[in-house]
Amino acid sequence: MYKKAVTSEDLEKETVYIVLDKADLLREMDANLLPGFLRLQELTESNVTVIFLSEIVWETFRPNTGCLEPLTLYFADYSKAELQRILSSDYPEEYSAEFYASYINILLSVFYTVCRDIKELRHLAELNFIKYCEPVTKGEAKETDSHKLFRNIEPHLKRAMQTVYLREISSSQWEKMQQEDREAGQLRGLSAHAHVELPYYSKFLLIAAYLASFNPARTDKRFFLKHHGKIKKTDFSKKHEKTSNHLLGPKPFPLDRLLAILYSIVDSRVAPTANIFSQISSLVTLQLLTLVGHDDQLDAPKYKCTVSLDFMRAVARTVNFDIIRYLYDFL
Repeated sequence: MYKKAVTSEDLEKETVYIVLDKADLLREMDANLLPGFLRLQELTESNVTVIFLSEIVWETFRPNTGCLEPLTLYFADYSKAELQRILSSDYPEEYSAEFYASYINILLSVFYTVCRDIKELRHLAELNFIKYCEPVTKGEAKETDSHKLFRNIEPHLKRAMQTVYLREISSSQWEKMQQEDREAGQLRGLSAHAHVELPYYSKFLLIAAYLASFNPARTDKRFFLKHHGKIKKTDFSKKHEKTSNHLLGPKPFPLDRLLAILYSIVDSRVAPTANIFSQISSLVTLQLLTLVGHDDQLDAPKYKCTVSLDFMRAVARTVNFDIIRYLYDFL
């Protein structure tokens, strides 16, 4: 089909570009499609370049059977001015463009430091616009009273920061919370500062570290082997029977146990590359993991996971992983 199209358009001597937007959808199609597109130049013996556009990293849809590695180019985030211009163009017909632009300016002043994702910002803009318009619809302020409108919406936007990226609540639930005027501490979720910038595999590394810290090593077979046989909680010694591992605190674990758990919980096989080890170092730098023991123990380093269960559940939700199912305390 490609050769016919090139011949009919008289493009044999030209460079042809094929752009595949939302390329991650190829993961759900025939297994030979993605490797085929990656080798299209070789297969067609012509000067063709295939460009894959995606919002997720290449590692998440690399075929297990191996393929030709593409060149990866990262696009910079939108600047604040670009976000302002794009979001302001979504203004509803019943309000003026200037009124909505003023609202977007307030929204970005609160969220820009923690969120640059255009889809997430659109979601937040839609979620909170009714509250921003409230003084106008009640006749308590005019569209030009920007200072009064800002004072009305600011506490609600700051409260909404606690659910950035997590999408734990729907628009209707959020409106109900607004009406009930609950305190910020009662909202489920964590600040986006905490974990939103973690790479995909770093989240799984953190999950694996948490499981290694709070599960006894002898339970690994029960959680991570498919044909483990039945292991009852009562089979373990009485010493640990009534004591919660979460009350005792995190236990140190060796690197090989961390990687073994990681390979069990990640769907696709992850090679123990330098990239994985550098991500472990990054988690230590971020103080999400702690290196236990002496620095000279290079052959067998031990770590502890230092994050809370609530934090861990929020991170696990972002990768659709049910961490409670794998915790010994919740059997």
